[in-house]
Amino acid sequence: MSAMASITAPTTSAPAATDSRLRWGSGIMAVAGLGFVGYAVLFFVRNFTDSFLELGIGHNEVNVGKDEIQAFSPELYDYISHLHIAVSGFIAATGLAVAALAWFGVRRRLMWAWVTAVAAPVLGLAVALPAHYPNDFDTAGHLGLIYADTALFVVGAMLALASLRERSERSAV
Repeated sequence: MSAMASITAPTTSAPAATDSRLRWGSGIMAVAGLGFVGYAVLFFVRNFTDSFLELGIGHNEVNVGKDEIQAFSPELYDYISHLHIAVSGFIAATGLAVAALAWFGVRRRLMWAWVTAVAAPVLGLAVALPAHYPNDFDTAGHLGLIYADTALFVVGAMLALASLRERSERSAV
């Protein structure tokens, strides 16, 4: 007969019921994370429609469309399509991770969850956004939803952080 070991997860208080800023902030962060998932779905679907190009990118930014790209080079079309699919997957994965970290970690006052939930989209946007400006892909139609969702996320993150810091300062005294 072998002995079985059990591991008990550390418990954290669930102050979300008593701290509306934390509850609202983490909730807003989670909704914004799901907004990233929604954007990824749009990105993915457009790949398989006549639109093909990303949201907000049209003949003013790129002088050819799906049919012209396919006619010019079916391999290039397949390559661009695979990039659309891959990027949408990474955007969706980041959004899902952010939503889960906010809902299940930040709400439990886990500062590491807040830092990770903020760092993930910051890294993604820091890499992706600069490439939009030199080639005039920075249209409101293209980046507007991401900017709006990011602004929403920042509001939530700041609300949650204010609560986390206040609680941290009180317990340090």
